[in-house]
Amino acid sequence: MLTEIEQIKNLLAGKKHVLIAMPGEPSGDAIGSALALDHYFTSQNQRAEIVSAGFSIPKNLKFLAGIEKIKSQLALRQKFIIKVDVSRAPIESLSYDVKDGWLSIHLMPKHGSITKNELRTAQTTFPYDLIITLDTVDRNALGDIFFNNTDLFYRVPTINIDHHAHNEHFGQINLVNLNAVATAEIVWELITNLNNTATDENTATAILTGLITKTNSFKTASVSPGTLQLAGRLIDQGANRELIIQNLYRTKTIPTLKLWGRVLSHMQIDRAHGLVWSSLTRDDFARSGTSPADLHGLINELLLNSPDTKMVLLIYESENGQPINGLLAIEKDYNALTLLAPFNPSGDKKEATFVINDKSLTEAETLVLNTIKQKINPIPT
Repeated sequence: MLTEIEQIKNLLAGKKHVLIAMPGEPSGDAIGSALALDHYFTSQNQRAEIVSAGFSIPKNLKFLAGIEKIKSQLALRQKFIIKVDVSRAPIESLSYDVKDGWLSIHLMPKHGSITKNELRTAQTTFPYDLIITLDTVDRNALGDIFFNNTDLFYRVPTINIDHHAHNEHFGQINLVNLNAVATAEIVWELITNLNNTATDENTATAILTGLITKTNSFKTASVSPGTLQLAGRLIDQGANRELIIQNLYRTKTIPTLKLWGRVLSHMQIDRAHGLVWSSLTRDDFARSGTSPADLHGLINELLLNSPDTKMVLLIYESENGQPINGLLAIEKDYNALTLLAPFNPSGDKKEATFVINDKSLTEAETLVLNTIKQKINPIPT
């Protein structure tokens, strides 16, 4: 029986145009994995496109080669063809008009008549012959990329690459490794098994970026000796660790520092439950010159630097006040997706996001806090 990697190798043969899809607001792990795959396909003279719904380049990842190629939407156009058998009724004239949203095509035969029996319709195929999803637990996590192109995702074969336990195995091939610390780890294994000579400095840097962002620079409990050995191999392959660290951890901008100040000024602590939380209004983002995307790195640093904290919760208004968004990061003991289950979260057990409609910031904060506290046990005093 063929392994998943052997199946992928067979499936890739002859493919000319690959779509690499990530969730909206993708993690550094997903972005690094996507760019590594793009570098690989370029080396193999295969065309690839990367897409993530509403994508904008994170400031701390601008250094990654090729990141400007990631698209925020798909602009699929398929040609619809109407065929008419005119062998027995040659056409004398053809005209058309559009009225009330309807296109009417007028065919006048030289003799005889044309009936519906002479009509055929056809549609050109999709431009992609393979889809690879990364760090995506189900198709819905792709957002508008999936919802606006459902036919594409059901007609074109999909390779699903992920490391989350709740992945729904929706692909024709599912390369899902629950023992991997990051999706980037799986992608590196795939690339090196497909063609070990196809790796270069850009590929190694992209993979190492995925590992470092996923593990908070190898500080999370999920890091294993194998993870550290892989990091060493990537550096030997030319991964620029100093460039990664400089951009991820040593370039706090003034706006980011202002945002930190606002988060800290609103921060509240429930020591009995090991919970720290803060709420931000749209005015907080406007005054600091930042966006919600700047919260992801911040929440992980708060968690790492609070030894008695089990989880950090950030709740914030969107640009127009609605909906209310949230981000929960877990250090240990609990599953973020389980704690946030009533709010249909996305992410993984360590970090998950959610959206609440038709609630004020204060109402949403109270609702989420009460939901979480009902599911966690107080810390014994």
